[in-house]
Amino acid sequence: MTKRRLLDMTLRIIRRMRDPYYQGLSAELAFYFIMSIVPIVILLGELLNVFSLSLSAIRELVLEYVNVEMTGEVLKYLNQTTPGSFSIIFVAFALWAASKAQFSMVLISNYAYTGKTLKYGYVKERLRAIKNIILTMFMLVFSLVILVYGEGILTIAALYVEKFLHLPFNVNNVWYILRWILAVAVYFLTVSYNYYSLPAVRMPYKRFLPGSFVASLGMLIATYIYSYYTTVFANFDLLYGSLASIVALLFWFYILGSVLVLGILVNVVWDETA
Repeated sequence: MTKRRLLDMTLRIIRRMRDPYYQGLSAELAFYFIMSIVPIVILLGELLNVFSLSLSAIRELVLEYVNVEMTGEVLKYLNQTTPGSFSIIFVAFALWAASKAQFSMVLISNYAYTGKTLKYGYVKERLRAIKNIILTMFMLVFSLVILVYGEGILTIAALYVEKFLHLPFNVNNVWYILRWILAVAVYFLTVSYNYYSLPAVRMPYKRFLPGSFVASLGMLIATYIYSYYTTVFANFDLLYGSLASIVALLFWFYILGSVLVLGILVNVVWDETA
C-alpha cells in the first residue's frame, strides 16, 4: 500500500465518521453487548452440554488467554444457569435477546455499504442477525471443543506417529504452539466471518480481510492498553461506587465497539480506493 492511498483512506474514514449516523454507534454497541451477555452465556451452556463441557471450560480458557483484570466482570456471568425449563419458546426469546448486538452491526454494515439500514425489511434483517449469532456461537463451541480435547487427540496421534513412523513426538511442546495458533485462527475467522455475513451486499470473502485484520488486532491492542490504564491510573470506585465494575465493563465494550465500526469503514474505504 502506498502512502498516498493510506492517506486517502484515512481522510475518507474521517469524512464518513462525520456522518451523524456513526456518532453514538459505539455507545449503542456497548449497551447491546451488555444486554446480550446473559442470553449468550445461557445458550452456550446448553450447547456445551452436548459435548460434555461446562461453562467452567470457558472460564479456564479466558483466564489462560485473556487479561484477568479486564474480564473479571464478564467471568461473573459465566455462573448463569438456565432459568427453568429449556423450551423452544425460551430458545427463541434467548436468541432474540442475544442477537441485539448483531442486529446493530447489521444496520451499521448495511448503511456503510448501501446507505440504507434496513435493505430487506426489519424482520428479515433481524432473522439474519439471529442466524449470524447462532453460527458465531457454534464456531465458539467448536473452538472450545478443540482447545479442551485437542491435547488428548494429539496424544493419540503421537502414539501412532511413534509406532508406525518411529519419529519422536513431544506432545506438550507441539500442543503449546498449536493451541495458540488455533486460538488466533478461530478468533480471526470469527471476526472476518461476521464482517462477511453482516452486510446485505454479497462480496468475495477476501474483500473483508483488511477490516478484519484491523479490527482483530485493534481489539487486542485496545484491550491491553485499557487494561493497563484501569490497573495503573483509573479508579472508577471514587466516582461510581458500587457501579464501578459495570462502568468499567461498559467503557471497555464502548472501545471494542469503536474498533468494530472502524473495521467496517476500513473495508468500505478499501474497496473505494482499490
